[in-house]
Amino acid sequence: MDPSPHPLSQFVLKMHSRCDLACDHCYVFEHADQSWRGRPKVISEEILDLTARRIAEHARAHRLDTVYVVLHGGEPLLAGRAGLRRAAESLRTALSGVCALDLRIHTNGVTLDEKFCDLFAEFDIRVGISLDGDRAANDLHRLYRDGRSSHDQVLRAIALLSGPRYRHLFAGLLCTIDLRNDPTVVYDALAELAPPRIDFLLPHATWDEPPARPADSMSYGDWLLTVHDRWTATGRPMGVRVLDSVLRTLRGADSLTESLGLAPVELAVIETDGSLEQADSLKTAYDGAPGTGMNVTADSLDAMAEHPGVVARQLGLDGLCDTCRACEVVQSCGGGLYAHRYRSRNDADESGGFMNPSVYCADLKQLITGIRDREAQRMPSPRLPLDDMHLGELSAGFGGADAVEALARHELTVNRELLAAVWHNSPHDATGAAAWETLAVLDAEAPESVDAVLAHPYLRPWAQRALAGDAETGPIAMRGVAELAAAALLRAGRAGTVTVPTGSGVLRLPTLGALVVGEAGEAQVTAGGDEGFGVRVSGREHLVGRKAGSDPAWLARHRFELPGWAVVLEDTDPWRDAHGYPVRARLSAAAAEGWRSDLTAAWEWIRRELPAYAPGLAAGLSVVTPLRESAADADISSAARDAFGAVAIARPGTPETLACLLVHEFQHVKLGAVLDLTDLHDPGCERLFYAPWRPDPRPLEGLLQGTYAHVAVVDYWRALHRSTGDATAEVQFARWREQTAEAVRTLAGSGALTKLGERFVTAMGETLSTRLTDPVNADALAEALRTAADHRGIAAR
Repeated sequence: MDPSPHPLSQFVLKMHSRCDLACDHCYVFEHADQSWRGRPKVISEEILDLTARRIAEHARAHRLDTVYVVLHGGEPLLAGRAGLRRAAESLRTALSGVCALDLRIHTNGVTLDEKFCDLFAEFDIRVGISLDGDRAANDLHRLYRDGRSSHDQVLRAIALLSGPRYRHLFAGLLCTIDLRNDPTVVYDALAELAPPRIDFLLPHATWDEPPARPADSMSYGDWLLTVHDRWTATGRPMGVRVLDSVLRTLRGADSLTESLGLAPVELAVIETDGSLEQADSLKTAYDGAPGTGMNVTADSLDAMAEHPGVVARQLGLDGLCDTCRACEVVQSCGGGLYAHRYRSRNDADESGGFMNPSVYCADLKQLITGIRDREAQRMPSPRLPLDDMHLGELSAGFGGADAVEALARHELTVNRELLAAVWHNSPHDATGAAAWETLAVLDAEAPESVDAVLAHPYLRPWAQRALAGDAETGPIAMRGVAELAAAALLRAGRAGTVTVPTGSGVLRLPTLGALVVGEAGEAQVTAGGDEGFGVRVSGREHLVGRKAGSDPAWLARHRFELPGWAVVLEDTDPWRDAHGYPVRARLSAAAAEGWRSDLTAAWEWIRRELPAYAPGLAAGLSVVTPLRESAADADISSAARDAFGAVAIARPGTPETLACLLVHEFQHVKLGAVLDLTDLHDPGCERLFYAPWRPDPRPLEGLLQGTYAHVAVVDYWRALHRSTGDATAEVQFARWREQTAEAVRTLAGSGALTKLGERFVTAMGETLSTRLTDPVNADALAEALRTAADHRGIAAR
C-alpha cells in the first residue's frame, strides 16, 4: 500500500446548483443527499478565482502535467456566458506556466446556442451532452417539470456541435441505462448522431436502494453486451467508454472511468459555495455522503487529498472486500463504482459502509467475462502488408523502397474506400453518375490510370470534406468524382468524354494540373482521337496535359525528373491547404526553376549524406507543396496526417536545410501510414506527455510522431557535422540526440503502447543508442545539455 495520497488531477466545478430539467433519475436532486437545497444557485467570482488558485498551487506542488476540469451543475449553462467566461479565464490565468488545462463542460444541451459555442471555441472547452437514446427512451426520464420532452432541443444542440464550425468541441454523449429500453435501438439512435464517444452509465443504486430490474427484462450485463455486439458489428465507429475500459483493463491498461479498474481516483468536486466534496455519485448513498467538511476558502487541495474518503478510493485491491479480492475479474472490475457498494449497517448485518461488492456485481462480471470470451473468439486481425524485415526498417527510422511501397499500396486501398464512401453517402446527379460509370469502366480496362489518380495525396482531404455532411458537400462530392474520372480518362488516353462541374473558375484535374475556365458552370473533358487531350468550355477548345503548348489557361503541375526521384511541385490543387499553413499561389516560371535547382541539390545531398533515407523517400514522396514564406524568415514545413505522399515546405535558404525538412516531414508521412495499418498505442489514452523540445504537453500520438521525425533530425545534424565539421552542427547533433532519446524513454514508460508499439519504440531507441556513442566535443556537449535542460525546465513549469 502506498502511504502517501495521490495528488488530485480531476476537478468537477459546480457552476450552478439548479437545473431547467426535472430528470427523475438525477443523483444530484433525486437521491439521498439533498445538500443542494442550502447552496447558492450560482458560484461567485470570489469562489471561482480562489478555486483556480487552489488548483494551480496543487498542480505546481505536485508537478502535474495536466489538470482536467469539468464545468458542471445542476445545469452549468444556467450560469450564463459571463459566468462561464469568468471560470475559463480564472483557470487559464492561474494555470498559465504551471501545467496544461483540459477544460470541459457537461450539459443537458437544451439552451445551447451559437453564442455559447463561440465562447467554448474561444477557450477550447469541449462539450458533453446527456441523451438517453431515441425520443421514447429519452422521455422516460429527461423531461421538463411540466412533463414536456427535451428530445428536440437536445438534438438541436447536438446538430450544432456536429457541424464543421464546432465539431472539434464535441466531446460525446452520456446515456443512463434503463432496462425498459431496447439496447440496440438506443445504441443506433446515439450512433446515428456520430458522436466521438458514448458513455453508458449504470443508474446509481446501492444495496439499500437497489437498481430497477423490471420483470422479464434482461440484466444490465446482457444489456451492455448487446450494445457491445452491435458496436463491434458496426466497426466500433466511436469510443464507448465502458466497453473501451473493459478492453483496456483486460490487457492490463488503466480504465477510462472510475467505475471500473483499480487505478486510484484523483477527483474532487467544488460546489457553488466552495465546499470540497467527493464524487457526486456518493449522493445516492446517504445524506452528506460526499461531504468532507472542507472548503476552498480554508482548505488546500493537499488536505482534500488526505481525506479518509478520498484515500479509501486510492487503495486498489487493499480497498476492496474479501469477495472482490478473490474474484477472477477484479483487475477489470475494481469493485465497481464506489457509491454502488454502499450498504447501511444494522444489527443483523455487519457489512455496512462501502466494504462490499457492487450492487451490480453479477452484471459487471457477466459484462467483463462476456467481452473477454468474445475477444478470444474474434478472428485474428489481417496480416499487415509488411513483413518483419520491412517493419523493422521502418521502426528503426528508415524504410527501404519495398517497405514504403507496401505502405503506399495500403494508402491507395484507403483512398479507394474513401472514394466509395463518398459515392454511397452523397446525393447523385446525372453528371456524377456518368463520371462514376467512366471510372468503373477505366478501373476494369485501364486500372493503372485509375490507381495513379486515386493515389493523389490530396484525394483524402477532398473525400473527408465531402463526407462531412454539410450543405456544401453534395456539389463538392459529385464535382470531385467527375474531376477524378476526367483525370483518369486523360491519363489512360482512352476515347471518351467526361462532363465536369466547375467551381471557383478552375477545372481541377488531379495529378495533371488545372484549367482556368472563368465563370463557366461545367466543362467537357475529351480524350483520344487525333487531338489528344482536350477540354471544351463555353464553346472554346483547350489542350491540356503534355500537349497543352502555350495555352495560358492551362496550369500544369511542375514535374521534375531527378536522378532516381520523380517529384511534383504542386501549386494547382485547391485541397493542398490540408497542411495547416498558407500555401503559395501559382508559382512563376522563375520561382519554379529555383525550386528545381534547390530540390536537385537537396536530393543529391540526401543520397550522399543520408543514404538510408533516400530509397524510401524516392518511393513514397511524390509531391512537394510550396508554402508561403514566413515574414520572420523561419523555416516552415508540414506533413498532413491524411495526405500520404506529400509534404509542404516554405522554400528555405539553403539546399541543405531543404534536405533536412524533406527527411523530417517524410518521417511523419511514413509513420502516419503505419498508424493507418495498426495501433502502436492505446487509442483510448487521453493523457498528455511533454516532448523535450516543446513547452506544451502533447497526446501520445503527437509525441510518437515528433520522436520519429526527430530521429531523422538527429541524423541530419550528424551528417552535416561529419561532412563540414561545423561547430553549430555538432551542438545541434548533441542536443537533438539527447532530447530524442529522452522522448523515447517517455514513450517506453507511458504504459500505453501496444506490443507492436513497444517493439517500434525499442527499435527507435536502438538507432539512437548508436548515435549516443558518437564522440562529441566537450564544449559542444555542455552547450547541448544546457539547451536540453532549458527545454526540460520549460516543460516542467
